Amino acid sequence: MLNKNIQTAVEKGEMLPLMEEFYTIQGEGFYTGTAAYFIRIGGCDVGCHWCDVKESWNATLHPPTITENIVSNAKKYADTVVVTGGEPLMWDMNVLTQKLKEAGLKVHIETSGAYELSGNWDWICLSPKKNKLPTQILYDKADELKVIIYNKNDFIFAEEQALKVNQNAILFLQPEWSKKTEMTPLIVEYVMKNPKWRVSLQTHKYLNIP
Repeated sequence: MLNKNIQTAVEKGEMLPLMEEFYTIQGEGFYTGTAAYFIRIGGCDVGCHWCDVKESWNATLHPPTITENIVSNAKKYADTVVVTGGEPLMWDMNVLTQKLKEAGLKVHIETSGAYELSGNWDWICLSPKKNKLPTQILYDKADELKVIIYNKNDFIFAEEQALKVNQNAILFLQPEWSKKTEMTPLIVEYVMKNPKWRVSLQTHKYLNIP
């Protein structure tokens, strides 16, 4: 149980449950292959059975960290920061994004969109999940729609989601890692037949980097 002062700071976004932070190469989506500093925030209740960072789900396992300290670390390494989770929009992102921008950094987010949007973002990667769909503002603001393909039914879900995002959102289909051998050929075939979509791969896993 957090003491009252820490709890208040977390609610205001002055502290955040930081799981990990690291400098690496972006592995997925539009910015694949580019250097970025990742800030992974703990806490998620979306509950994807295939999630590869389930250790992020329980926010109480990740100590509240002063947001200014997170920013101080980030600006040592990169000019682009990716905030991910967990589900970062469970928390107030206004302070974090304000401080990162004051430090001259570009600020991206990877989100399921299941919570209301907070923060000021240069790029929003929306990766919707069936069991907790995005809020309308995330559909409206998404720069990138990334749908994970675990089985053939997910192509139907992807098309449903594509109808909801704004017309400028870039559309990606990405095989779920444990199903990549089975689903990647289907995705390739699908994108060739439906070229509004692009293929996204988890290239960081092929490269064996974080």
